[in-house]
Amino acid sequence: MSAPRTSPDSEPPSLPHDPAPLQRVLERVRQHTGPGAPVVVFDLDATLFDNRPRTLAIVREFTESLPDAEQPLRDALTKLQLDDMRYLVSDAVERVGVVDPRAVKRISSFWWARFFKDRYIRHDVPSPGAVAYAHACYDAGANLVYLTGRDLPGMLSGTVKKLRDERFPIAVAGTQVILKPHVKMGDEEFKRGVLPSLARLGTPVAFFDNEPANCNTAVQLLPEADVVWLDTQCVPNPPPLLPGVSMVRHFEGFL
Repeated sequence: MSAPRTSPDSEPPSLPHDPAPLQRVLERVRQHTGPGAPVVVFDLDATLFDNRPRTLAIVREFTESLPDAEQPLRDALTKLQLDDMRYLVSDAVERVGVVDPRAVKRISSFWWARFFKDRYIRHDVPSPGAVAYAHACYDAGANLVYLTGRDLPGMLSGTVKKLRDERFPIAVAGTQVILKPHVKMGDEEFKRGVLPSLARLGTPVAFFDNEPANCNTAVQLLPEADVVWLDTQCVPNPPPLLPGVSMVRHFEGFL
């Protein structure tokens, strides 16, 4: 193992949070006159929910499974904290000096076999202000669509339960959860196929997502909607955001 990294030198500092896009969307919902109801589309992972606790829980489960003969690896992984979590689990463990390819492969495989499963969704926590903002949009008259890259076979039950347990508007008129049909389907491909069909639910007025590629797709397919990027976590080396995409860091400050 190498010396742990002590600073996020590969990540530029985030811009300050500006709630103006949240306020603008809410005002659009309130003033909407048709056709149909206003539709607000929310991604889940790294958008409405912080899923870093899910990754941390899985890494800790792996750590607890290690035999005494691997005490150095166990000691290193025990140092991981929530702020160390990254989109790729390999980048997270690198922060505590775990860079041996064999160890990283084992951890990544362990993570992959669990991250996309219902029973681990319970570790997710709502992003700051997310529950209140979803309710504000719904109460103002919006139809809510939870459009997620989670897969239908492995994560539908846990997703609906988590939304309900955290008191998001769910399982009531004007709400819908849409998951991709299988885990290996690309998120951008899936959402590109779904977005044009949202017109049947009303007029899409807003789209929130943490992935720049998905936001760019929404700009192209929903030109009248406010497209808002969540500056949380995303795939490494994302494409640049297209003009017209707004940015927030969380959902607080809309009042």
